[in-house]
Amino acid sequence: MIFEIKMDFTRKARFVAGGHVTDPLSLITYASVVSRDSVRIALLIASLNSLDILGADAQNAYLNAPVREKVYTTCGPEFGKSMEGCYALIVCVIYGLKLSGAAWHAHLAATMEELHFISCLADPDVWLRPAQKHNSTNYYEYVLIYTNDFLFISTDPKKILDSIGMHFKIKPKSIKTPEVYLGANLERFTLPDNPSKQRWSMSSTNYVKM
Repeated sequence: MIFEIKMDFTRKARFVAGGHVTDPLSLITYASVVSRDSVRIALLIASLNSLDILGADAQNAYLNAPVREKVYTTCGPEFGKSMEGCYALIVCVIYGLKLSGAAWHAHLAATMEELHFISCLADPDVWLRPAQKHNSTNYYEYVLIYTNDFLFISTDPKKILDSIGMHFKIKPKSIKTPEVYLGANLERFTLPDNPSKQRWSMSSTNYVKM
């Protein structure tokens, strides 16, 4: 069992596979995540174009992706007496395997492409799609992804969330205007000279306190 303090300072425990005892793989195991610079730029774009932002997390993300290697386990007593000692083939990605991150990333990328999003050349974990506002103004809506943490930026981010939710189960409590992302505090505010215009700030307040 692995105990973890996540970047938003929540605590989590997971049962994981012992991938650290397996031989090195020839396949690519690296999985990228969105950068903080990309998040800052996305917040600026949202402010300039009067776009709304919504955050959400996919539940048990890795378990949604199929394994890309042959993995099995010997069933213990927790599988029941009839199964104890039998071999069980693992068909979904589980935490701890060396290919877990890459398998989930590839599966998620295929889903984003199916939804007609394009991966940004500067940051592959920033996904964009042409859209149109109610006044017929053309713009791009964005999805920023850090493993299974999403930021949806659009005039209607809930619509993108719902389309993602058709492929992955979204944690209901995670669906909200983001207050923390990548360990940084996000805050929405306005300036006195233009109170109708929404701005965003990104700070390390909580991180410094920790």
